[in-house]
Amino acid sequence: MSGKLYVVGTPIGNLGDMSERMVQTLSDVDFIVAEDTRVTSKLLSVLGIKKPMISYNGYNKDGRGSQIADRLMSGESCAVVSDAGMPCISDPGTELVSLCTELGIDIVSVPGPSALTAALSVSGMFTGRFAFEGFLPVNRKNKLARLSEIKSFEHTLVFYEAPHKLPGTLLDMLEILGDRRICIVREITKIYEEEIHTTLGEAAARYAEEPLKGEIVLIVEGNTDTGPQVSLSDAAQTAAKLIEQGLSASEAAKRVAADTGLKKGDIYRTVMKLTE
Repeated sequence: MSGKLYVVGTPIGNLGDMSERMVQTLSDVDFIVAEDTRVTSKLLSVLGIKKPMISYNGYNKDGRGSQIADRLMSGESCAVVSDAGMPCISDPGTELVSLCTELGIDIVSVPGPSALTAALSVSGMFTGRFAFEGFLPVNRKNKLARLSEIKSFEHTLVFYEAPHKLPGTLLDMLEILGDRRICIVREITKIYEEEIHTTLGEAAARYAEEPLKGEIVLIVEGNTDTGPQVSLSDAAQTAAKLIEQGLSASEAAKRVAADTGLKKGDIYRTVMKLTE
């Protein structure tokens, strides 16, 4: 009989957020899978828990997943934790859970703190619908493309961002999304926790010269532009004009999609019919 994989949430920063169930689970399992064993060893030391640990992160997950799964299949139990918060949210642990699901291994959630929901709760933004985007692509071209894809979304947008990348990301967001309301939540649950309610324009100017420190959750207002909607036919006509100016049909459809919020594929198919 196979063991169980426990997905265990740990404190983001404030140890007062530990649950009795979290502590009990970490005490009971046979071994612990950690994003960074050095970080997790500090938590275990506070709790007085000694357990074998295996690192599982973006650099070694391809080789470690099958090893962990084999141990679970042999009957051992395991807890997977991230450096802080709830595992498998913008975290390599999600691939381990996926593998265990395919193998029919029992998976149990031991819920704990999450920077995503904690930041949303204090943002003052609409939370009835939101899109969690995690970390944007590192490559700027890919980052701009992703922002263009989501610029028309009317629901709140949530991102994780590293402090040294924040100034550039704010400028890119301002360029693509326009000047929207935002909330920057940093160091959530920690001593220097701060919620900064501002706009993309103000933040881009301020933090170009005044860098922020700490872990950051960036919450951006959804698209509130309720102006007249462009029809697919009009969008195709615009794309056709761009093609006449020398752009490929694919690039023309991409540009018009970014400006109108319509799907690139729909514009492409329609403009191709126009040019037949």
